[in-house]
Amino acid sequence: MIWPRGQAEGGNMEQFQADSWIGGRSVASSGDPIPVIDPGTGAQIGLAARGGSAEVDHAVAEATKAFHADSWRRVDPHIRGRLMWQLARDVAAHRDRLAMMLSLENGKPLRNSHAEIQTVVRYFEYYAGWADKAGGRLVPVPGNAFSYVQHEPLGVVAHIIPWNYPVDIFARGVAPCLAVGNTVVVKPDEHTPLTTFEIAKLAKDAGFPDGVINIVNGTGEEAGVALANHPGIQALAFCGSISAGKSVLRAAAERIIPVVSLELGGKSAQIVLPGADLKRAAGGAGGGICYNTGQSCGARSRLLVHESVAEEAAELVARAMSGVTVGYGPEDPDMGPLSSREQLESVMRFVEAGKSEGAILREGGTAAVVEGRDGYYIRPTLFTGARTGMRIIEEEIFGPVLAMQTFASEEEAIALANDSPYGISAEVWSPDISSAHRVINALDVSHVSVNGTGGFGIEVPFGGVKNSGIGREGGWEGVLQYSRVKSVWINTD
Repeated sequence: MIWPRGQAEGGNMEQFQADSWIGGRSVASSGDPIPVIDPGTGAQIGLAARGGSAEVDHAVAEATKAFHADSWRRVDPHIRGRLMWQLARDVAAHRDRLAMMLSLENGKPLRNSHAEIQTVVRYFEYYAGWADKAGGRLVPVPGNAFSYVQHEPLGVVAHIIPWNYPVDIFARGVAPCLAVGNTVVVKPDEHTPLTTFEIAKLAKDAGFPDGVINIVNGTGEEAGVALANHPGIQALAFCGSISAGKSVLRAAAERIIPVVSLELGGKSAQIVLPGADLKRAAGGAGGGICYNTGQSCGARSRLLVHESVAEEAAELVARAMSGVTVGYGPEDPDMGPLSSREQLESVMRFVEAGKSEGAILREGGTAAVVEGRDGYYIRPTLFTGARTGMRIIEEEIFGPVLAMQTFASEEEAIALANDSPYGISAEVWSPDISSAHRVINALDVSHVSVNGTGGFGIEVPFGGVKNSGIGREGGWEGVLQYSRVKSVWINTD
């Protein structure tokens, strides 16, 4: 549970506390609690439990017990679906409170927080419908025999969640996992534990058996490492940095268990082909990089335009960025703060690198001043004249920084877009469908949007290739990856 703790430091907002949630009840921290900071003010708004190996042991034991209980694994699948549907209804009923909590701990504009809470609702609604439909198939075989394939749950699945979309990514992995009968132990990021913790509490109210959903709050170095290496885990799902993802893979390899989902970084490109609607494309690029303050694995942070329209494109993007209001998330600006002081400092280092390496700063590049708010704000930033080899082209920035390159031909545009160790997404602006398909088929990414930003629907599989990760979540593919296949052969002689 999250309890009010009087006044937050430096403001009039309630102070919150998020313990771990294990076996259907709140479990206090075994270590010194972790401050939760509002990135829009820099003030402490709560405390998170600092769980470690003891809490992970406890959570895995409870999840294991729940997995083997008749009340979960062997219950009629439609009952699991009903519980998930009820949780969706309960989250929807508390959407205003949850959205405000998310905006406070993460910094995102209130409308975006509402959208993320609605995404949680839709994930649990969608996968509630799959709970009694994840069946197998009959396989034709010769002779007096028949064979079939069935899907079974994996067991206890660990989910390690990042701070940029804390409840979206929670629901995206946990909902399909539960639909096929697994139980979960979730480690939220220590910077954004509050809303996830509250959703776990709502799951108990919805009727989920104790131990099906467990939350261990704590740092990655303590709780995260203990969870990834725990012998009682049957599978892992992780979203975060490449270095941490490699550690997760090593931990899984040591015990030969699957990493069903690994979503890592991105450096996605937008290609504006000749003849495409340049005004729409530039507006989409300038506004799109500001969504979630650029803190998205799929952010299209590279803009590729034909050399003949480079100056016009730069002017249109700069104009779109200059109209973006930067402000305090709960007051619903166009763009909120970065997630932390460290993240702001990191993004500003990239800005300085862009300038020192010869790119042209066309817009932004400075901290933003928000009256009465001592948070981690930055102006949307555009660089032109960017070239391969520059850090702003090669590295993931995780901030509202857009780097523009030019191309002379479609082939060069494709080569530039593919010249990255990442491969999570791309965007193509095209005047006709044949050109769009030609480019789509040549891009080495897992997801492409055409003539518009977005397209990451819950019904659509999402994931990465190359250094962006492995596995797919969303759609039917999300159900498949959280189950294992058993084949059966029955002789009838």
